[in-house]
Formats: sequence, structure tokens, C-alpha cells
Amino acid sequence: MKTLRVAAIPGDGIGNEVVPAAVKTLEALSKISGDVTFEFTYFPYGCEYYLKHGEMMPKDGLARLRGFDAIFLGAVGNAELVPDHISLWGLLIKIRREFQQSINVRPAKVLKGVRSPLADPKGFDLMVVRENSEGEYSSVGGRIYQGEDEIAVQNNIFSRKATERAMRFAFDLALKRNNHVTSATKSNGIVYTMPFWDEIFDEVSQGYPDIETESQHIDALTAFFATYPEKFDVIVASNLFGDILTDLGAALMGSIGVAPAANINVNGNYPSMFEPVHGSAPDIVGKGIANPMGQIWTAKMMLDHLGEEKMGRHLLDAIERTTSKGIVTPDLGGTNTTEDVTEEVIKQLH
Repeated sequence: MKTLRVAAIPGDGIGNEVVPAAVKTLEALSKISGDVTFEFTYFPYGCEYYLKHGEMMPKDGLARLRGFDAIFLGAVGNAELVPDHISLWGLLIKIRREFQQSINVRPAKVLKGVRSPLADPKGFDLMVVRENSEGEYSSVGGRIYQGEDEIAVQNNIFSRKATERAMRFAFDLALKRNNHVTSATKSNGIVYTMPFWDEIFDEVSQGYPDIETESQHIDALTAFFATYPEKFDVIVASNLFGDILTDLGAALMGSIGVAPAANINVNGNYPSMFEPVHGSAPDIVGKGIANPMGQIWTAKMMLDHLGEEKMGRHLLDAIERTTSKGIVTPDLGGTNTTEDVTEEVIKQLH
């Protein structure tokens, strides 16, 4: 039997509720499949850890995580306790950057039984591939002067290597789907980095003659997400643009609570990290109503990445059978608890 070693970091807020729910689901799936077993090791990194130790994770935290097959993260952040720039850069982004998780993948699709805010969602099923290591979130810049003369400078860094890597990942993904890639750009307003992005997209597309391509300016693309999302297959975007599009994609599904994400290391030197799109949701902590679907769907993406696609399909099918029965948490208009939804997904696995 194959054993997958997973580092579980529940983190903050509802992460401590949805990660155990997803782990319970995976353990049930393991018993059903009989081919794979999971070995979870929990790490208490997060804002509470910071309050006790003055850091989001210990200095050897990354070394402790490196030997695992994957990292399973819940949520990071509690602005009332720790400023966001400390919590995110001390844990989430630190892992992403130092483990070279250069690709972020986030799907959005119509889930059976879940009502989209769109009048007619037309069964959309898309994937956003987001460059995850640089772009608009590059930590290059600074502030000078004081008072009315104060200036803040933020530099956007786009390298050919990282841009091409994200685009090739998107094209390879499209080959497994519907052979269509859309590039999110803004070359009519951002005069250096976005024309550079467009040029590389054109170059990469030459190597994939069977894939249909298009480029859309991010403002128009955002509108098209709402007016005809069924048109899209794979969208490749910069760090900021991809972040915005995927939150919109989650909203079009009905709730950010159902949206999964994967931070992929493509060279195999470090583990990849899997986390839902939602945050720590401090307003509902302890109420038992956190939606576990995003974390469970994230587990499906982890299984796919680790070569267990059959188990992943089984898990997503169980999610949709659960939602089709109307067993959902309040964010989706239901009355069920985190435990109710988790137990039903496990029931549907059987």
C-alpha cells in the first residue's frame, strides 16, 4: 500500500475546523480505496504561534516541512492579533516563495445543487493558472520622505523564465481539457510588463498549434467572467490578475467557501501546498458552520497532483452528490453544520 506523507497546517480561524474535516474525509476515502494511506503530521504554525514565539513558524520550519509529499494548509491570518503583512509573509508567502511554488491553480465550475448568483451559469467549468512567484506581488520598492512629500514605489517584476513557465503549464493543462487558453493582459495601459507578457504568450502558443488562444484585457475579461463564463477553459494570468479573477470565480460558484487552490512546485525539489481560497473567517469561528467544501475540494487537487486521479474524481463526485441533496452550510443558503456536510460527503464516498 502506498503511503502519502502530508504536513497539515490548520493555521488560523476556521482552518482549525475545516482541515480536520477534510482529513477525516481523506482517511475515509483511504479505507474505501485500499490502495493509499495517509500519514498526517500537524504543525501549529499561525498567528497564535506568533503571539507565543514572535514568529509565524520556527526558524527551521521550512526544513521540517521539506520532506513531506505535500502541505495541506487551512487558512492564515487574524488581523486583530497580527498585521496581515506579518502573518502572510511569515508563513503562507514564505512557503510559496522558498519552496518555489511558482504556479497557482484554481478551478471554478458549477456544482450540482449549488445556486450560482448568475441567472444562467450555463455549466461553466474553467481553470485559472496564476503566476505565483513575482509580478505585481514582488517585494521590490520602498517609501521615502514624510508628510505631503511622501512617496511609495512598488515595482512589478516579470521575468521571462517565470512568465513562460506559467504559460507552458496553462497550455499543458489545456491539452487535457478543451484546448483553449485565454491570456489575461492589460497592454493598453501597462506599457512595459504587459506587452512583454503578450509577446511571451504569442511565442509559447507557437509550440501548441492545436490549442486555440485569445488575449483579453483584464477589465473586459472580468466582465466576461460574469456575462459568459462558459466560454472559458484555461486562463493564464499574472499574480494580481489571477488573484482577482479567482475570487470572482469563487463568487460565481456561489460562495468563496467552496473554492480550492493548489500552489505547485514544478521542479520536484520541494513539496507543493494545497489550500482553499477562503480566509480564516474570524466572524464565524467556533459556530460550527464553516464550509468544509473548499478544503475537501482542495484535497481532491492534492490527490490529482500526487498521481491519485481516480481517488480525486471519487472525492469530487461525493462533493457534488452532497450539494445536489441540498446539504450545505449557511454561506450557500443552507442550514447544515460543518460536521453535517463532512459526514454526508463521507456517506457519499461509500
